[in-house]
Amino acid sequence: MSADTKQNTITIDGQEIPFLAGQTIMDAALAAGVYIPHLCHRQGLTPHGSCKLCVVDIASKSVTACTMPAMAGQQISNNTPALNEARKTITQMLFIEGNHICPSCEKCGDCTLQAMAYHLGMLDGHFPQFFQRREVDASHPTVMLDRDRCILCELCVRASREVDGKNVFDIAGRGTNAHLIVNSTSGKLVDSDLETSDMAAHICPVGAILIKKSGYKVPIGQRTFDLHKVSEIGLEKTILTKVRQPDE
Repeated sequence: MSADTKQNTITIDGQEIPFLAGQTIMDAALAAGVYIPHLCHRQGLTPHGSCKLCVVDIASKSVTACTMPAMAGQQISNNTPALNEARKTITQMLFIEGNHICPSCEKCGDCTLQAMAYHLGMLDGHFPQFFQRREVDASHPTVMLDRDRCILCELCVRASREVDGKNVFDIAGRGTNAHLIVNSTSGKLVDSDLETSDMAAHICPVGAILIKKSGYKVPIGQRTFDLHKVSEIGLEKTILTKVRQPDE
């Protein structure tokens, strides 16, 4: 390996990984087939750093891998007991903050949050359940919004703005009052320009945004995370491509 090449590498858990100028730690890791847990990150969308599952350690500093630029010589810890325990705690908090009733949810087996819980060895919610009651918007002819399951990852917000060229969704409020809103005159999906083919209608990692009249077409046991591990590199792109295919 040349000296120039060595200057453009980082080390994750002892593995030397090349990177290109402008790449984040997450970009470089995924390109090299190294999995860093995440929920709010999707390649091609502006990094957000909201879920905090991708936090890694560089020396004594903790940073989000999806927003931290890769810099030559970084010694990064990712797959450690301490970090994975913190990730499990975050995942437990996401479960109890919303109403995620996996056995009866249409997204069971296709839910990235559920798959993350399995990946991290989560056995229960640990914390008291919030039992939030948030508005369900079923006004749109083909898409429904169940805010009870929203984890505030802002994937739909970014997808609508950056890919669909619209501005359908946003987050309003702060702290426990933060919630997903629809940018329309009435605040309802029916008065927005959301279309079934939009990426924003399919990118939700949980069951907050669902396509109507399409539920339970794939039996339990044959769904994405019944057949794949959440840690498989490139799986998210495969999922998104599959769900946006028109019905035959």
